Amino acid sequence: YVCSTWGNNHFKTFDGDIYQFPGICEYNFVSDCRESYKEFSVHIQRAMNSNNHPEIQYILITIQDSTVYLRPKLAVVDGRIVKTPYYSSGVLIESNDIYTKVYAKLGLILIWNQEDALMVELDSKFNNHTCGLCGDYNGVPIYNEFINGVASYNSITYGNLQKISKPNANCEDPDETQAIPSCNGHRDECEKLLTSSAFADCQLRLNLEMYIQACMQDKCACNGKEDSFCLCSTISEYSRQCSHAGGRPSEWRTQSFC
Repeated sequence: YVCSTWGNNHFKTFDGDIYQFPGICEYNFVSDCRESYKEFSVHIQRAMNSNNHPEIQYILITIQDSTVYLRPKLAVVDGRIVKTPYYSSGVLIESNDIYTKVYAKLGLILIWNQEDALMVELDSKFNNHTCGLCGDYNGVPIYNEFINGVASYNSITYGNLQKISKPNANCEDPDETQAIPSCNGHRDECEKLLTSSAFADCQLRLNLEMYIQACMQDKCACNGKEDSFCLCSTISEYSRQCSHAGGRPSEWRTQSFC
């Protein structure tokens, strides 16, 4: 059971919804939300990088009584910079040039590519106990995230609700009335990319349509500026999720593509 965010502000909840939320404040990505003692929380902050692409600037994790602050190539535990691999009281942090990984004995694995993509896997004992951008992990898509009782939310409203209020934070909420453009003109191209033979082992493992939709939104957002972030971030995510689900995507990057 995996929640992830990647690329052009895409999110996939534990229950399988994929939505877009372009917020640049600090947000609750996923937390244990039982009333009493919270076992963990993961907050993220995104910003635009020098190429004008959204990237995760930092991740703030609390696990029981310790705090882990991650930036690209940097891990700080309880206020001290640590060398990785680092292990202490049930938390292991590993990093290499590409990924930072955090394993917590209480049942959490976090994998960040130090850029745009973050994946959190949680033990099923947290079913129905989480809140944040990853949703409530109750096994039912949409329900409680985008439909709550009789109210229904769009993804921007839902995202804004997850903001961590910090006294000196100076960040604007994204506009809730923004409509997501229809990007149907890009369907054929996205479908062709995601159903190529490299991903033959993936189609039965993942909900292909959701990744096609995300790819179409990416193509729209790029406005014809075809840089690799634009096209490759959703395909990379599809490939990562496929491997994670036990599939074996073959090499899909080429000299001329991604």
